[in-house]
Amino acid sequence: MDQQQNVINTEIGLNRFLTKMYGWMAAAVAFSGVIAYMGATIWRPAIMTFLSQGRMSIWIIFIALFMFMIFGQKAALRNPTVSFLMLFAFSGFFGITLSSVFLIYSIGTIAGAFFSAASVFIVMSIMGVTTKRDLSKMGNQLIAALIAMLVVSVVNMFFIHSTAVTFFFSIIGIVIFAGLAMYDTATMKRLYLNYGDQVSETGLAIQGAFSLYLDFINLFQFFLTIFGGVGGNRD
Repeated sequence: MDQQQNVINTEIGLNRFLTKMYGWMAAAVAFSGVIAYMGATIWRPAIMTFLSQGRMSIWIIFIALFMFMIFGQKAALRNPTVSFLMLFAFSGFFGITLSSVFLIYSIGTIAGAFFSAASVFIVMSIMGVTTKRDLSKMGNQLIAALIAMLVVSVVNMFFIHSTAVTFFFSIIGIVIFAGLAMYDTATMKRLYLNYGDQVSETGLAIQGAFSLYLDFINLFQFFLTIFGGVGGNRD
């Protein structure tokens, strides 16, 4: 009887944790969307000036936020407020960099990319929650593939300038981040089951939301590149 009650309590706790994690992730995506839209409309002159003239500043801010997020994880798990501020600072900054999306692509292309990314993300997340397999090896392989893709993409950006390479790596990127969505979901589930009573549940949920946010945003950007490359750009 006690064992059955423990199982029920664990399932309830896990469902509560997943609800928080996906809720914060969805809120971060929505926040980025709002910032991006306002950047393309109300704040357009200032944002366009910043994006065109402050490329070095953009990279510095991005790297600083990302490093702060990585090295501040332990403190953040003990302090949900820190987690919250880091997540929304990062998603707000990403929203600024995404402002140009509304100027380059049609609304139909943006919507198509968003719903495609959402569909893939949801399917892979469900697989991550329900799988019984150890995905550690898969995660290492995906990270290695991501690093290799980033290196080649940078080389292409500065030296080759091939649209075919960009299109090809967008497809590869979708595969990688779809796999990472599954891996990150499974990892956060395992972390909660193993350490959920030792750290802040809300802090852990927000940390998971950050990883899943990055997975979704990258899926969206790669789908946008593919859809935009087949006639989805604004005239």
